[in-house]
Amino acid sequence: MEIIFKAAACALISVILSMVISTHNKEMSLLLTAAVCCMIAIAMLTYLRPSLDFFHKLSIIGNINQDMLNILLKSTGIAILAELVGLICTDAGNSTLGKVLQLLAAVVILWLSLPLLNQMMDLLDSIIGSV
Repeated sequence: MEIIFKAAACALISVILSMVISTHNKEMSLLLTAAVCCMIAIAMLTYLRPSLDFFHKLSIIGNINQDMLNILLKSTGIAILAELVGLICTDAGNSTLGKVLQLLAAVVILWLSLPLLNQMMDLLDSIIGSV
């Protein structure tokens, strides 16, 4: 729990430093922001391991195909990465690039989800066909 407070303090200090630096060197300010974002993202990874263990247990108990859980995890990772990079692009003054990146992430997630959607269609077909 204390990591959120440390990350928040680091982010606030980074914002203040970035504001001071941006008056002299906009590129260094952006680099500072990107570095702090990466540090916070790395800290986030320590909390990801228990979630992955939970999904592994869930796949065993619920007899869920591991490939389906991998799609869910990949989609989540893509969404988080696109959001982070999109915000950095917006901060750098190129919000269009950030929005297009987020749009690309949504399309890739849809593409990744096609096997899940196909399984759902097969399930519905078997349910409707058996009635």
